[in-house]
Amino acid sequence: QVQLTESGGGLVQPGGSLRLSCAASGSMFSGNVGGWFRQAPGKQREFVAHIIGSLTPLYGDSVKGRFTISRDNAKNTMYLQMNVLKPEDTAVYYCKLVTNGNVYWGQGTQVTVSS
Repeated sequence: QVQLTESGGGLVQPGGSLRLSCAASGSMFSGNVGGWFRQAPGKQREFVAHIIGSLTPLYGDSVKGRFTISRDNAKNTMYLQMNVLKPEDTAVYYCKLVTNGNVYWGQGTQVTVSS
């Protein structure tokens, strides 16, 4: 059974940084599609970034140049480094894994950007 566990969320001031982690058990990020999405109150879930094998990562327009997705295959963990955070980045962040045609989601971690 595949399980994804996010961590690293919290409260940060505008301009600050956070790094989110997503640890996978029961499957591997290596060779599969790993991604991050977010959902703010009253809004639809929004694409943030994804990484596929050794291909160039893809980012949503609102986070380009500020967020970086990466993966540590040895730890079977995916990361989202978030810099220059803005109040509009406030949301619950979810990691996603697509493997063998199945889609798995983590439980989400809250990120709040506020002074």
